Amino acid sequence: MMSLIAVFMGGGVGSICRYLLVKQYNYSGQEYLSIPYGTAIANLLSCFILGILIQKQFDGILTENSRLLLATGFCGGFSTFSTFGYEIYMFIEKGQLLFGLGYTFLSLFFGILAIFIGIKLMASI
Repeated sequence: MMSLIAVFMGGGVGSICRYLLVKQYNYSGQEYLSIPYGTAIANLLSCFILGILIQKQFDGILTENSRLLLATGFCGGFSTFSTFGYEIYMFIEKGQLLFGLGYTFLSLFFGILAIFIGIKLMASI
């Protein structure tokens, strides 16, 4: 039961943080901006944090409940594959196929890089 509570709590906080970033950086008033900066920031930060947490788990510092709270819950709620997919769909619908493909590639590349940096940063400390 504690595992479910940890995931629930982390996911709720992560989702609220993502919502605030998207609200701040994806919209100008009521108008949706052409580049979804908030989603990209949330996904990249989540990858970086996940990299840190992975290394902490490798080092035996992260408990199972902490992993569930932070990695599964927070990072799972903070990052958003569904919104990312929707934004790519919208680029394609607007006839911006190359921009959508570029956004996809850059998001994946920098997401993996952020995980790598997080792991290496924590491994060197």
